[in-house]
Amino acid sequence: MTIGFLTASISRRGGGFFYSVRRLAQQLNVDAVTVKVFTLRDPDTERDRPAWTGVDVFAGNVLGPAAFGYCPELLRLLEQERPDLVHLHGLWMYPSVACWRWGRGNDRRYVVSPRGMLDPWALRNSAWKKRLAAWAYENANLRGAACIHALCDSELQAIRTYGLRNPVAVVPNGVDLPRQQVSKPTRWEADLPDGAKVLLYLGRLHPKKGLPNLLRAWRLSARERGSSKWRLVIAGWDQGGHEAELRRLAEELCIAETVVFAGPQFGEDKAASFHRATAFVLPSFSEGLPVAVLEAWAHGLPVVMTPQCNLPEGLAAGAAVQVDPEPASIAAGLWELFRMSDAEREAMGERGRRLVEERFSWPKIAQQMKAVYEWVLGGGPKPEWVQTD
Repeated sequence: MTIGFLTASISRRGGGFFYSVRRLAQQLNVDAVTVKVFTLRDPDTERDRPAWTGVDVFAGNVLGPAAFGYCPELLRLLEQERPDLVHLHGLWMYPSVACWRWGRGNDRRYVVSPRGMLDPWALRNSAWKKRLAAWAYENANLRGAACIHALCDSELQAIRTYGLRNPVAVVPNGVDLPRQQVSKPTRWEADLPDGAKVLLYLGRLHPKKGLPNLLRAWRLSARERGSSKWRLVIAGWDQGGHEAELRRLAEELCIAETVVFAGPQFGEDKAASFHRATAFVLPSFSEGLPVAVLEAWAHGLPVVMTPQCNLPEGLAAGAAVQVDPEPASIAAGLWELFRMSDAEREAMGERGRRLVEERFSWPKIAQQMKAVYEWVLGGGPKPEWVQTD
């Protein structure tokens, strides 16, 4: 069985896709599924291609605005390689058009992973552009899918609310458990006082992540922190100049001396960042299923997160503190975290690590997706995690 993964980027510019789509492809290859990836070339494609070890990657050049990603090569490459099934990751760009056109006629089957892009907050962001894209191609593409992949039950609900009645497979993202202790120091360690405790955010610097409200909450929590050496470390790659906005806000709130902007973290640097952290925070307005939270739990960190992170399992397991994406609520969650003893925080993180081991390992996730592909292609029974109503 050969599966064609179709995605707008294989590089760090793809945000969480760089990890989640890549690791799914690599694990499926381990499980005797041949995955070939078809993508748009961007300035970091060749730099990050080596991370896709074991997976064939075909990258086409973009003509015109990068935001749409028009690439007529994609359809030619799909026709040339002839996968049994195509799996589209992400919406609203030219790869959706290529998927839709490839799937028309000849009983070709494809699966679509919106990956949070049909959630209400996401649909309100650049709403008029998405309405135009929906009318032009995306609604037809979505309706034509043999199956839609949801990362969680709330994404399933968002898919149904959008009006789609396709079968939906609910399969979460996975995560790799660290196999050894990290010895490399972080690149931002010098910006910390001796003995500092670190609240880490790691991900895209994008408005949907709720970082301005996190900074406002950090100011509100100053009294609870008292004279302690807690530091907020914001690590990630800038998108649309948002980092400059955050730096200005930190200065305006008079908290800049306790906030570290660490820049992008990949590979060993990312592992070192998780290893150095005391706790993790994600105050997001909208997520599919955030790999960063799973990674934090895999490293044994307690987490502060919003319901929009779509990981109620972590709240039920006592692995996270729930907050709403607004300053007062985030501050209350931070106060709860700060009041815990070191042992209590470590116990919360350990509960998260056990949850990841039990429910979010890549071998398990890949087996679930493989069963979905086999069912779509008519070679296996309908998996129990596929909803048809």
